[in-house]
Amino acid sequence: MPVGDCERAFANAAAADGIALTRARVPWLNQRGHYGLPLEAHEVRETLGRIFEALGGVETQQRAKRLTSLPGDFLHEPSGTFIEVDESQHFTSWRLRSLDLYPPGTPLGFDLAEYRELCADWAPRSDRYRASKPAVGFGDAGRQRQRAYHDALRDLVVPAMGHPPLIRVPAPARDGSAAYERVRPRLAALSAE
Repeated sequence: MPVGDCERAFANAAAADGIALTRARVPWLNQRGHYGLPLEAHEVRETLGRIFEALGGVETQQRAKRLTSLPGDFLHEPSGTFIEVDESQHFTSWRLRSLDLYPPGTPLGFDLAEYRELCADWAPRSDRYRASKPAVGFGDAGRQRQRAYHDALRDLVVPAMGHPPLIRVPAPARDGSAAYERVRPRLAALSAE
């Protein structure tokens, strides 16, 4: 399946229900991660620092990145709700490690236990996806660790900035329409508010 097809199918299904989603891009979610957060998000900086360290992040490289916005999947503008559609490459042993470092009571818009299970189930395959691809801030073979960090960044920073918890929709089989059906009632309720 070509890159972006899953997200397009999700957005098209939402549009068919009259739910307008825009691409998520805000300045406070940026390439520097927890080193580029505004003061409003200070409460999650320490947790993100622990996650960054556990994933083998390279501080000097991360701090040197530009403050360019980190693009996400979707934003439901009327409610301020961010939505991420997670294909199989998001369910790795690195992502599981990041999830295990979330403090108790972290406001989440997804089922943490389900995500842990999906990581355990998919990691044997997903850990091989682009396993050798480098990533600035995470070194050689760092792309998977970077993705896990960026997912944690979105999960923790979005509510810290006063938005509803980010909704994550699992789509390991890359079926955007089926993923939309999973959250259709939630998104309809957002649009009705």
